[in-house]
Amino acid sequence: MQHSSKIVLFQSPPEACSYLENHVSRNVYADPFRPPTMPLYNGLIQKGFRRSGDYLYRPHCEQCEKCISARIIVDEFKPNRSQKRAIKNNDDLTFNRETAEYTDEYFELYCHYLSSRHKDAGMDNPERSDFERFLISEWCDTEFCTLRLNKQLIAVAVTDIVNTGLSAVYTYFDPEFAGRSLGTACIMKQIEMAETMDLEYVYLGYWIEECEKMSYKSNYKPQERYVNDSWVKVAL
Repeated sequence: MQHSSKIVLFQSPPEACSYLENHVSRNVYADPFRPPTMPLYNGLIQKGFRRSGDYLYRPHCEQCEKCISARIIVDEFKPNRSQKRAIKNNDDLTFNRETAEYTDEYFELYCHYLSSRHKDAGMDNPERSDFERFLISEWCDTEFCTLRLNKQLIAVAVTDIVNTGLSAVYTYFDPEFAGRSLGTACIMKQIEMAETMDLEYVYLGYWIEECEKMSYKSNYKPQERYVNDSWVKVAL
């Protein structure tokens, strides 16, 4: 247990890392016995923390610092060729900011996505309570940013609104439309949304160079990464 300002942090037990083989992972959590608040979240996201459900956490692994928090600098962002293509390929979709809540529509798409992308990985076949516990929080300013083809829901970007930007919590989409690069399209919409709201950053979560499903985040330039307790602009 550690103290940072007046915040009590708890460290989780070691477990197998879900991103890197032969690695052991541990997280630190903001005191889970005290109700979290947006002011607390606003402060901790500046220290490289993320939200999962009601919990605020940050990786804290012994002898490993490969999970590095990354954020896009909104007013300097320049889309590359593939990102421009993702915008063009999805200009027939409708983007909406919707209430972060349980509905059968959201849940059914979530289940379809997990059964396709994470089969037998421990996340497939979720219950309604799993969906709510992971993505929804009563204290947090969260929206479901959606993409629809006509009226059909095909992507949901779970997005937290913090005082310095938007945090991309989790994105899921209809695997039948994977060729549209919907994950990229959602990030592009979050950047556009942050610009409209005059917010500085889009927080992408953790960049891990050696993990393919996390290394893509380096494609969004320019960006800052949280290294040695400070945000550093990186040349990519």
